[in-house]
Amino acid sequence: MLIVGNGRMITRNPEQPFLESGAVAIDGNSIIKVGSLEEVKAAYPEAEYIDAKGGVIMPAFINVHEHIYSAFARGLSINGYNPKGFLDILDGQWWTIDRHLTLDQTYLSAMATYIDSIKNGVTTVFDHHASFGAITGSLFEIEKAAKETGVRSCLCYEISDRDGMDKSREAIQENVDFINHALKDDTDMIAGMMGMHASFTISDETMERCAAMKPECTGYHIHVAEGIEDLHACLRDHGTRIIDRLMNCGVLGKKTLAAHCIYVNKHEMELLKETDTMVVHNPESNMGNACGCPPTMEIFHTGVLTGLGTDGYTHDMTESYKVANILHKHHLCNANAAWGEVPVMLFENNAKIANRYFKKPLGVLKEGAAGDVIVLDYDPLTPMHAGNVNSHILFGMTGRNVVTTVANGKVLMKDRVLTSIDEAKVMADCRQAAADLAKSING
Repeated sequence: MLIVGNGRMITRNPEQPFLESGAVAIDGNSIIKVGSLEEVKAAYPEAEYIDAKGGVIMPAFINVHEHIYSAFARGLSINGYNPKGFLDILDGQWWTIDRHLTLDQTYLSAMATYIDSIKNGVTTVFDHHASFGAITGSLFEIEKAAKETGVRSCLCYEISDRDGMDKSREAIQENVDFINHALKDDTDMIAGMMGMHASFTISDETMERCAAMKPECTGYHIHVAEGIEDLHACLRDHGTRIIDRLMNCGVLGKKTLAAHCIYVNKHEMELLKETDTMVVHNPESNMGNACGCPPTMEIFHTGVLTGLGTDGYTHDMTESYKVANILHKHHLCNANAAWGEVPVMLFENNAKIANRYFKKPLGVLKEGAAGDVIVLDYDPLTPMHAGNVNSHILFGMTGRNVVTTVANGKVLMKDRVLTSIDEAKVMADCRQAAADLAKSING
């Protein structure tokens, strides 16, 4: 039994959205009581107690599009890399990295990403993995890291024909094997999807093979129209737009997650809505790759379930919140844009997306929900109440304000110290692996 209390509490439960001095009680992996500090402590006087010390208590963050394989790119310089556009960025950096990753480096990339996620209050991650240097077993290495760190994870492998059909088929099999493995797991902490890179690197033959082999209970996780080149290739090679092609191939649906969706039109948005396909916006990545600003506000208002991810650019969801907020204001020349939409994406829709794969309610502090709670050392300068908590998060907090992270009822970090792993040892191993990766790339 665990109580986290003595802080301003943001619950994301509309029936009880904010408590000035709140507490949450967790038994096993579930929340059993939410209320004032006095009433929760009185109900469970013998429970272990974590004092929020007047900070902010809220549900842990969810990241619905991550790239663990990019962990060792930070500070990496690749000889001869001088990209002139998005395709050069993909081939010159990201595909070069993933072609050199070993299974051990994939595992350590996951450890590094999960550690940073915990430190930023993220306890649920939807990862999209690629390691064409070592495909078979790669998702199981990530799962190993997920279980060691305690981060809830939905995993997939990026199917692509870019390195030949043998590797494409191997990637499909890795997805199938992991999905079937995850379906047998009863912890509600691991799930699997059928991962795809993007339309322009996937042939009709591979699309058909994926459809034939994908377990019925899962969907696809795919990059969609991230670059204009993807759209041009689809029009040239298939005579149709990307969403139409995915519709014809049976990819769209309630359990499919379409990342980016920058170059989509109104017709395609309506198809996404009609098929109940999920979309995830990754603002920093889109800006950093100079891919363009997606029509996310229009997609959102079309009624498409739209969430917020990081695309591996960061592991701090508040960063993506801040950037999405200003990106769409700037792009639309409308100072009112994104005020309401982006926090709904982050705090409501990410949980809805995650709950299409995980059973226990996420992203909310209420009885029966998952025991995913974070504490931030934030003391508001102006009064905080139910009507302005999002503004306090947007302008006053970053992921590094998180001091305590609880996932599935387990304390993963307390007072900025990881509780279940030797961070210094893991990071030393990661630094060596990153150096080895750079050497293997540059010779």
